[in-house]
Amino acid sequence: MKSVIGKVALAGLLALGAGAASAGVTVNYVDSDKFSDLPFAPWERKEVLDDLAAFFAEIGKQLPPGQDLTVEVTDIDLAGREYPGTRSGRDLRVLKGGADWPIMNLRYTLTSNGQVISSGQERLTDMNYMNRINRLTDGDRLRYEKRMVEDWFNKAILHKKS
Repeated sequence: MKSVIGKVALAGLLALGAGAASAGVTVNYVDSDKFSDLPFAPWERKEVLDDLAAFFAEIGKQLPPGQDLTVEVTDIDLAGREYPGTRSGRDLRVLKGGADWPIMNLRYTLTSNGQVISSGQERLTDMNYMNRINRLTDGDRLRYEKRMVEDWFNKAILHKKS
């Protein structure tokens, strides 16, 4: 009986240690009502912002243990242009591949065990967004923005070579 209790206690301690060492990403949107280009409908705006925050969290799982990333998004201009919908109740986003590329302005701080190791302000753009290979599916409406964010994350945060 003592060995079972000991194993459970050890497993609990290891789980607590793993939780303390896990990486995390915090995303804040600064004055999102003033962003350059988001959907018109409030519920669609929320979907887009929640989807982007979830994507930051997903790629943040690649951070080494003990590192945390805080991102403040200060502006978003989604790929394409949005036109009010008439029949479907949803607006229509048209992507032409011209001067409608995605843009995102952000500030970030990368910490390791509470100490700042990197910080900065970035303007992410992808002028060739329709002419590059994208691992995300056509069904992902933010596939171009996510690829742009992932490219920045790999280069600026993880320091991966392209």
